[in-house]
Amino acid sequence: MRAARLIKMVLLLQSRPMMTAAELAQELEVSERTVTRDALSLSEAGIPVYAERGRSGGYRLTAGYRTRLTGLARPEAEALFLSGVPGALRQMGLADAASAARLKVSAALLPSLRDASSSASQRFHLDAPGWYQEPETPELLPPLADAVWSDRRVRARYDRRDGSGVQRVLDPYGLVLKAGVWYLCARADEDFRVYRVERFSTVEVSGDDRFVRDDSFDLPAFWERQAAAFARSILRAEVEVRLSAAGAARLPYAVDGEAAREALASAAAADSLGRVTVALPVESLDVAYGQLLALGPDAEILGPAELRDRFAGATARAAALYR
Repeated sequence: MRAARLIKMVLLLQSRPMMTAAELAQELEVSERTVTRDALSLSEAGIPVYAERGRSGGYRLTAGYRTRLTGLARPEAEALFLSGVPGALRQMGLADAASAARLKVSAALLPSLRDASSSASQRFHLDAPGWYQEPETPELLPPLADAVWSDRRVRARYDRRDGSGVQRVLDPYGLVLKAGVWYLCARADEDFRVYRVERFSTVEVSGDDRFVRDDSFDLPAFWERQAAAFARSILRAEVEVRLSAAGAARLPYAVDGEAAREALASAAAADSLGRVTVALPVESLDVAYGQLLALGPDAEILGPAELRDRFAGATARAAALYR
């Protein structure tokens, strides 16, 4: 445990010019006093860690010091080669850079670990796109990816769903690949927004107009909030459903999972037959019809009346087929 912490401390200091005791303590999840003791232990072991006193002081390594990656265990080395997404890197135009980086890391590893790359790739493969769709690379993804990496402002035309288009000046903060679809998270007019990359019809990357990133922006957290808000925004209707125990168990897999779990959690106690009645938010009655029909006799639609009538007609037709 302590040995792993010491290695992490060296790697942290190697990746930054200087870190305060408080910053190291937060990263290592220990007290500042432990950081002081660890720094002393590293120094005694021959690692050139130096403490600089004063208001702007902290810990640093001697300029130019680098440790080789010989401290990696096999699981760590294999996990390192799993961290990339080959298809996504290729679509962003970074396949050559990723390949070169993997070669350099492999060369720095101990001889006994140099097969970690092939070992990992033969045991795990990420296939991001969903079923029943052909993955397509948006034509303007590479220049957008280049702008994201270099913090360069872009001027772009974005085509809306209704066919209209709008010109935007964007600060591109990050790219997200969701179920085979690329999205750009960018700042426009001081607001952060999400754009579907395939809807950009033109992208002009500025040569020298760079923007200053907001250090408080957290891409994973921003995307999680946006995705949750989007999922909620499309649930504009509500249906009342009586479910058997089997239907309640299958409901989160038939409709929006979060909406189903919240509906089940707020439902009244089950009746004498073990059935629960829920008020379920849905995108529309048409969508609910297709989703809830999959539950068969384990779901009874109580309302709205027009949806109940559609289910009654469907079950009557099904009964006639199997009579």
